[in-house]
Amino acid sequence: MSPDFVIQVAERGVYMVLVVCGPLMLLALAVGLLISILQATTQIQEQTLAFVPKIVAVLLGLVFFGPWMLSRMVSYAYNIFSNLSKFVG
Repeated sequence: MSPDFVIQVAERGVYMVLVVCGPLMLLALAVGLLISILQATTQIQEQTLAFVPKIVAVLLGLVFFGPWMLSRMVSYAYNIFSNLSKFVG
């Protein structure tokens, strides 16, 4: 196994993590930004007000994006296991 091949596999793994986690992170970022703007305009500084909407948004995002995320992860795992002979030999 050459160093270039290891770097390529690691690169694909990091890319897959970013692609799968990206939508949920962007959703949490957007909801957090909206809540922060709401808190700044109303001067309500309750800490739980920032966390509860983000948790709800991420859970709804999991329901919405979950099948797509699962299919991407399964196809990546299938690709890794189908090319297992390249890793061992």
